[in-house]
Amino acid sequence: MTARDYVLILSCPDQRGIVATVTQLLFERGANIEESQQFDDVRTDQFFMRIRFSVPEGGPELERWRDWFGPVATDFAMEWAIWDAATRYRTLIMVSKFGHCLNDLLFRWRSGQLNMDIVGIVSNHPDMEPLARSYGVPYHHIPITAETKPEAEAALMAIVEGEGVHLIVLARYMQVLSDALARRMSGRIINIHHSFLPSFKGAKPYHQAFARGSSSSARPRTM
Repeated sequence: MTARDYVLILSCPDQRGIVATVTQLLFERGANIEESQQFDDVRTDQFFMRIRFSVPEGGPELERWRDWFGPVATDFAMEWAIWDAATRYRTLIMVSKFGHCLNDLLFRWRSGQLNMDIVGIVSNHPDMEPLARSYGVPYHHIPITAETKPEAEAALMAIVEGEGVHLIVLARYMQVLSDALARRMSGRIINIHHSFLPSFKGAKPYHQAFARGSSSSARPRTM
């Protein structure tokens, strides 16, 4: 029989019994856990979990799982979602002048290695437009200065909302996002190039930036 895969993500205040309750529900409803990751942020006392689980062909549909999980989420004050693992992320990539990260993402996407749909590329420079054009991906040039930052980020959010973006990937985008934008897109932005953090040398640059209180990173050199 062909199994159907689902993904559960959740976050909530850390407390005893979260893992036991969630996994017991999955077990009792006939699910098999294929992958499980969890993280306890001691700074904020928040617990995060992602589980990929499968059910046999003919097993419970997605909405049934959501119905079952709702009371558990309420009990633990969770923010959560369950979706079909085959769902493709609607992804927006942001880049500045250097295209090696972007090129790698585009190649992996075109070759089917990444389960996502790239709905656009945003850049504060025009340099990567020919590369985007060669892959048939819309390119949005949004110049940004200290004076025009609010307008530029408003233009970015218009694209995010208009395209129904699930995920923003910073592929060596050498600008600092505002606190307001970072909070608005919390949980939907990843940075795949740590040279975005030139002010933090040595091990764990992200940890250093987070500990200092920056919403996205230290201020980079202008690029």
